[in-house]
Amino acid sequence: MPTLAPMIDPFGRHVAYLRVSVTDRCDFRCVYCMAEDMTFLPKRDLLSLEELDRVCSAFIDKGVRKIRLTGGEPLVRKSIMTLVQSLGRHLRSGALDELTLTTNGSQLAKYAGELAFHGVRRINVSVDTLDPSKFKAITRWGDLAKVQEGIRAAQAAGLAIKINAVALKGVNDGEIPEMIRWAHGQGMDLTLIETMPLGDIDGDRTDQYLPLSVVRAGLMDRFTLEDIPYKTGGPARYVRVAETGGRLGFITPLTHNFCESCNRVRLTCTGTLYMCLGQEDAADLRAPLRASEGNELLNSAIDEAISRKPKGHDFIIDRRHNKPAVARHMSVTGG
Repeated sequence: MPTLAPMIDPFGRHVAYLRVSVTDRCDFRCVYCMAEDMTFLPKRDLLSLEELDRVCSAFIDKGVRKIRLTGGEPLVRKSIMTLVQSLGRHLRSGALDELTLTTNGSQLAKYAGELAFHGVRRINVSVDTLDPSKFKAITRWGDLAKVQEGIRAAQAAGLAIKINAVALKGVNDGEIPEMIRWAHGQGMDLTLIETMPLGDIDGDRTDQYLPLSVVRAGLMDRFTLEDIPYKTGGPARYVRVAETGGRLGFITPLTHNFCESCNRVRLTCTGTLYMCLGQEDAADLRAPLRASEGNELLNSAIDEAISRKPKGHDFIIDRRHNKPAVARHMSVTGG
């Protein structure tokens, strides 16, 4: 049980979910996420794994029940399994309900067994297409066969998998039904995500943006979609696909935002806390973390930040707003 007062934001939402970007680096360069020639943070600016553990533990003491490790690609962070192992103690004590991560799958064949051993029970894997050449084009550096090998390794280790797919107009919109059948046929959930206006990329996001309201309407011509109350703690709204028996989620930050129930905050690998993915307001936790061996300053900084958590974001994509709503890339904040 938390030993400190729970984190309640100005709108009465209980913050119980922390997403932690352990690195801004990635071994892919997805076209909707990064420019191909990225400049990453100097390693000296990053919190050490021990510092990340300390901040996560402070949040757990304040009532966080779920932690998701993200990136960049979290599994490219050197010695990342030491952090996973350390955070696993909170699962064993009952202080934390779930430790999970979002990955591009490139390193899963190597790490799936260790993730399961340390208490991870489910993961999200980003796969936007089942066409190897198209996958290469979207990720620039990715290899679909290697990702599929990682997925098989994760399933063999007993990890439940949810596939995340960003809906991209003119790219993968025509194969979404196939992806539904593939994911559900492998016992995996599938969640579709609208592209988000974060960071400058090599291109115009209005050329990529595909409203999921349009996707869902098209899917209803092929499938029977039944709304269900299933929740994972994240922003997805789920339906059951009668023809496959599987779950299909929709994350719609633009066509139907999910801010009213937001229980999340995001910590970057430099110790910056973002109270909202779609706002620039942030709090520096690195300075209070390093200013004292105790957590009094850190806890005060967290409380002050939560008191500023906004009601919602202001995402918009159209021809008049083709610049990113937020300058930082998704890889900085955590996908």
